[in-house]
Amino acid sequence: MDRFSSMEAFVRVVEAGTFVAAADRLGISTSSLSRLVADLEQHLGTRLMNRTTRRLSLTESGQAYYERCVTLLADLAEAEAVAGQSAAQARGTLRLTCSYSMAEQKVAPAIAAFVERHPAVRFELVVSDRIVDLVEEGFDLAIRVGVPGSDRLVARRLGSMQLVLCAAPSYLERHPAPRGPADLAGHNALTYAYSPSPRVWRFTDRAGAVHEVRVTGNLHANSGDALRAAAVEGMGIINEPDFLLDPALRDGRLVRVLPEYTGAGGDIWAVYPSRRHLSLKVRLFVDHIAMVFGGTPAHTAAQH
Repeated sequence: MDRFSSMEAFVRVVEAGTFVAAADRLGISTSSLSRLVADLEQHLGTRLMNRTTRRLSLTESGQAYYERCVTLLADLAEAEAVAGQSAAQARGTLRLTCSYSMAEQKVAPAIAAFVERHPAVRFELVVSDRIVDLVEEGFDLAIRVGVPGSDRLVARRLGSMQLVLCAAPSYLERHPAPRGPADLAGHNALTYAYSPSPRVWRFTDRAGAVHEVRVTGNLHANSGDALRAAAVEGMGIINEPDFLLDPALRDGRLVRVLPEYTGAGGDIWAVYPSRRHLSLKVRLFVDHIAMVFGGTPAHTAAQH
C-alpha cells in the first residue's frame, strides 16, 4: 500500500464530502478511491468514516487521523518544494487558536495581511478563551496572554499588554467616580471569568505601592468582548487589556478611571509544540505577527 497516496485520498474525501467529488478532483475512478481508503482503514485496523447513501461522517479516530494527515501532507509539500528549489513558499493549513478578543483586534487582521503575501497558506482559526492543549488537539500555534503554557511548548514573546480600568460616561454620570482603588468596592464591577483572580483587582500607584481591592458586580463572563459591550452600555466598570479597549477609548465610548494607577500587565506569546524543525508556514507567520505586536523582529524562541 502506498501510504501517502492513501492518506491523500482520505483527506480529499473528507474535504470534498463525497467519494464521487473527491475522485473527480484527483482524476481517478470512484472505485479506485474507495479501495485506497479501505486499504488505509485495514492497515490502521480501525474505521475512519461512517458511510451512508446520503452522507459521510468521521469517526472519533477518523477525525484525529484527518487532522494529523493534513499536517503531514502539508509538511511533505513544503519539503518537496524546498528540495526541488521550486520556491521558498509557505503552503498548507495552519491551525491556530487564540482568545475571542485577540482574534478580533489582532489575529484576524494579521491573517488577512499574511495571506496576501502567502496565498498558498490556509488558516483554521479556533477561537476560545480556554487554554487549549496544542499537542493533544493538533494545533500548530496559539497566541496567549500571560503564562505561555506547559513545558512541552516553545514560546516567543510578541509584546505586552496592560489592564486598563474604564467605564462609559453614562455610568460615571450616575455614579460618583472613584477617587482611589478602595472606592471600587462600592461600584458595579464587570469581571472576567478566566482571570487568575477575577474578583480581586490589583493596581500600582506612582510611588510603587500595590493596592488590592475585592470587587463585586452583576456580570461575570468568560468573554472580554461581552464585558466591553456591557461597559459601553453603562453597566459598570471593567478592568481589561488595552488592546481590547483601545478602540472604545479612542472614540469616547469608554473613559479611563483612576488613570494615575497602573493595572496589572502581562506578556503576549506565540506558543507552539516543541519540534526540531518548525514548518515554514508557522515560522513565517510567527515572524509576521511579531511585527504586528511590535515584539522581537527575528525568529527567536525560548523553551518553556
